[in-house]
Amino acid sequence: MPSPELISPRSARVAAARRLEKRNFRGKDRLFLAEGPQAVREAAGHRVGDLPTLVELFVTVEAAERHADIVGTARDAGARIHLASDEVIAEISTTVTPQGLVGVCRFLDTPFEDVLAARPKLVAVLAHVRDPGNAGTVLRCADAAGAEAVVLTDASVDLYNPKAVRASVGSHFHLPVAVGVPVERAVAGLKAAGVRVLAADGAGTDDLDDELDKGTMGGPTAWVFGNEAWGLPEETRALADAVVRVPIHGKAESLNLATAAAVCLYATARAQRASGGCRSVTES
Repeated sequence: MPSPELISPRSARVAAARRLEKRNFRGKDRLFLAEGPQAVREAAGHRVGDLPTLVELFVTVEAAERHADIVGTARDAGARIHLASDEVIAEISTTVTPQGLVGVCRFLDTPFEDVLAARPKLVAVLAHVRDPGNAGTVLRCADAAGAEAVVLTDASVDLYNPKAVRASVGSHFHLPVAVGVPVERAVAGLKAAGVRVLAADGAGTDDLDDELDKGTMGGPTAWVFGNEAWGLPEETRALADAVVRVPIHGKAESLNLATAAAVCLYATARAQRASGGCRSVTES
């Protein structure tokens, strides 16, 4: 049964959860916050090895009634349930309008060696990406496109930043993510695993449409996406097998990071599922 309602936002449990808003405490505790019904639902049904991902759940009485299925799954998974006041939820939430559920979750990152051992066919690599909202959105795009993994380099934003977790809308719990990998190691490892590495850059010498027309996109592929403001540095572009631009057919100056990532990942997913690609057209 849920523990008694947490009356004071100064409770020790609330303070422990609130400190996870800061990266150094997340890293020390190996815990992060997931907010809202979608993220908490995914966390409640997920495991990290033999351990349940969701450690604790703070939930208002109203939200517990509205999302009884989520609370039940969390309880069955062994999470500690705290009935909380609106004030408590506001204290640990990072959103303007909290939805009444905040979960404390174990870190999810996967060793890069395990990503390579799985022989992935589609990977997104985030190099020098600094905006957590963009990182979470690219993770969501990769998940939707059927990628097997996402890699965040050591120069990129924290995967567990609350904004990144919200932007992924639960995709944190759907596919392996390796973090803190030097870009040189990421590219070398993927190439050694038989994956073609493409750098996405607006000034690329190769055109995405041309790549599709030539039939070169059907094999195992990793896309490297760069910083929101200045893209990929020359030394990173030089590591890739090709530097590919998304063609701009209209008058827009450019595409933002998440949009470009969605276009590139879906183009590869389509090519891999076509006749002659590395996936069967019936593969989910």
